[in-house]
Amino acid sequence: MTVQEFFHAGGYGFYLWSAFGITALVMIAEILIVRAQRKTVLKRLKRLARMEQQ
Repeated sequence: MTVQEFFHAGGYGFYLWSAFGITALVMIAEILIVRAQRKTVLKRLKRLARMEQQ
């Protein structure tokens, strides 16, 4: 099996590799979104803690 055959994947290469690519992008986006949401929640919690101390 050559590298070209591997990437061609029996004629389904476009669908196969685009599916892998889209999945990878979605997984990376999920990580970035969760990080941003975590920062927002932590800021809110700190602000609430400060308000309760006053």
